[in-house]
Amino acid sequence: MIRFALLCSLLLLPLAAHAQSHAQSSIYGIVTDRTGAIVAGASIALQPADARWRRTATTDETGAFRFFRLPSGDYSITARAVGFAPTTTRATLSGADLRLDLVLEPAAIAEVVVVSSTHLAETPEDVARTPGSVEIIDAKTLESARPFTFSDVLRRVAGVNVRDEEGFGLRPNIGIRGLNPTRSTKVLLLEDGIPFTYAPYGDNASYYHPPVDRFESLEVLKGSGQILYGPVTVGGVINYITPNPPTKPSGYLSLTGGNRDYFNGHFNFGGTWKNTGLLFDLMRKQGEGARENTRSGLNDFNFKSVSTFGARQALTLKANYYGEDSMVTYSGLREDEYRANPRGNPFRNDHFDGHRAGASATHAYIFSPDLTLTTSLYGSYFRRHWWRQSSNSAQRPNRLFNPTTRTGDPDCLSMADLLTTCGNEGRLRRYYNFGIEPRFRANFSLADVRNEIDFGLRAHFEDQDRLQVNGDTPTARSGITVEDNLRRNQAYSGFVQNRFIFGAFAITPGLRLEHVRYLRTNRLANNGAGVTGRTSLTQLIPGLGLSFSPSTAITIFAGVHRGFAPPRTEDIINNSTGGVVDLDPELSWNYELGLRSAPKRGLRFDATFFRMDYENQVVPASVAGGIGATLTNGGATLHQGVELTGRIDSAPFFDQTTNLYLRVAYTYLPAARFTGVRFSSISGFTRVSVSGNRLPYAPEHTLDAAIGLSHPRGLDAMLEATYIGRQFSDDLNTVSPTPDGQRGLIPSYVVWNATVNYRLESWRTTFFVTTKNLFDRLYIVDRTRGILPGSPRLIQAGLKWNF
Repeated sequence: MIRFALLCSLLLLPLAAHAQSHAQSSIYGIVTDRTGAIVAGASIALQPADARWRRTATTDETGAFRFFRLPSGDYSITARAVGFAPTTTRATLSGADLRLDLVLEPAAIAEVVVVSSTHLAETPEDVARTPGSVEIIDAKTLESARPFTFSDVLRRVAGVNVRDEEGFGLRPNIGIRGLNPTRSTKVLLLEDGIPFTYAPYGDNASYYHPPVDRFESLEVLKGSGQILYGPVTVGGVINYITPNPPTKPSGYLSLTGGNRDYFNGHFNFGGTWKNTGLLFDLMRKQGEGARENTRSGLNDFNFKSVSTFGARQALTLKANYYGEDSMVTYSGLREDEYRANPRGNPFRNDHFDGHRAGASATHAYIFSPDLTLTTSLYGSYFRRHWWRQSSNSAQRPNRLFNPTTRTGDPDCLSMADLLTTCGNEGRLRRYYNFGIEPRFRANFSLADVRNEIDFGLRAHFEDQDRLQVNGDTPTARSGITVEDNLRRNQAYSGFVQNRFIFGAFAITPGLRLEHVRYLRTNRLANNGAGVTGRTSLTQLIPGLGLSFSPSTAITIFAGVHRGFAPPRTEDIINNSTGGVVDLDPELSWNYELGLRSAPKRGLRFDATFFRMDYENQVVPASVAGGIGATLTNGGATLHQGVELTGRIDSAPFFDQTTNLYLRVAYTYLPAARFTGVRFSSISGFTRVSVSGNRLPYAPEHTLDAAIGLSHPRGLDAMLEATYIGRQFSDDLNTVSPTPDGQRGLIPSYVVWNATVNYRLESWRTTFFVTTKNLFDRLYIVDRTRGILPGSPRLIQAGLKWNF
């Protein structure tokens, strides 16, 4: 299998040389509306049936367009214009020029509004005026890359550092610009513009991430524009976008298999009937993880409908169910365990059971072409039961008997009893959240200044029902309750952002207000009578952005905004007394200065300088969750660096159909350090100053680069390299590893990936082979709870049949 993957990569250039691309046919025509009036300035997109490349043109003052030098074959041509619904036509070239006139119908404005509301920046014009760095991973990129997990996708975005955990991408660890990636607590995760984490206000840690396979595209927004969303405005916003129902009944079936007993079956079908489009999506994924005695299986079902009611109203309904059954541990390895067996896992009875059900309804109402209201109602239920015998590498196992204090499990005297008489701990969690968010958008002009204003409100409610149960055996699913907590949050926010546009300039001031109410009840305290504590906080989050676009090829932007992240409920209210703990929200001032440029078709280059000055960054004082896990005020920190993104495509650059491309995403983070008065949070070192030390899990250099080839005959291949620089795992910047594996330098590493796709148009089928970690590199990704290795080599092959 290794030889086969290497051979696929080496065959790219011979296959490209063999392919022919010298046909002389053209497609031309005129675009009109239903009355026969010409439509000038319409955007025309042309791509072959296999969608391996794409050309665009704009109709001139006579409504005409033309594409030259096209090989024979099947094509799709899509025309778009402001105020009209997009139209797609299929055509076949057989060696002669083809005239194709297109007729545009008036748009269902409400449908356009409700669909576009799922995006942070839908059009190139939106991106150009966004006062911050924006990266969009489109559908074609997701399709051709064959990502195994969301990490494979997000590594392509400069400034983003993702960390694997169990090897299946089920627990996201995403950091932005040097922020600690553990559980993605410093990142706002959205699906179609709506938060999908189970407790974004009370506990933003993520133990759930939807499979990346079911998304059409994703957006990453950093900078002052993110204050429109919230509550977390610290690092950035990641928005995953689901596909819309197709116009005509169609779908696909994808089947993938590979080593480590991997299987992925994905079925998608939808269509539009009368005024309603429907889409159904079903997936089953299973396989082994990165370590021994780990295995995961998940089911994911999604439903989406889009309905229009006249020209002024549209309604989108979504429903989702996710179920996970995993044999996976929470603990990493000790140093001696890692040296003996780097992929070992002694806790083979640990088990994770997770279920999530969510739904949303988004309604758009058009008061006028310049005033729209989009209202989203959403809610979800998430249950996770994690039974485990260790929470970190310092516990072997959790409840090892201590003869001095006579605490722990008397039937658990050593690791020799692990699989027979040692008990376990069940961390049983249930989360409920729901909310409503109306958003207005208005356009108007004053004194030759165009205004685009967004404003709205959000009311959000969430409950956490948390239990810890100690079982008597390694496989127990009941026992003695030692923690019983209710944590409740009510959050009310308002936001407004106005974009003043005059000529090539756009100035975008904005303001967000967050008010969060906290309640925590310890039902076991006070001899079972319970103890309840309450508190609240209010925070203003201002932002100001500027963009200057002297031409369509270049945009210069700058911005400053307040970074904010609310503290967790469990950290701000004491569990024993109900008193309020002196824990502040995370606050920072974030600055950006950047450039977006596309000087020539097929050439793109973006550069962003960023600086994040934290007045208070909350840092962990304990490595594992559950009883006793708290966070502390970290004081002042500084993050400063540069992000660079570039891509060149030969097809549009040289006006060819065969495309050879190169892309690069690089982050240089020279400053990521404690700047205020700060002492170590590590037990035994709490009087040691760490001021000036580098922040944990903030590599100085990260790089993702790829070279690829797309040919109109159906070949698409890519070779990718990911480099992660060395990083410290603790605030003391310890270099030599400690026996428990939780501290010590994490060395740099490079991982290579390769993917080959071949589209057989006559069968409407794409065949693919992909290899992750091509050379089976062994490397460490995490020491938070002990040593975790990265994924081993994964070789997968499959097909996707469109119907």
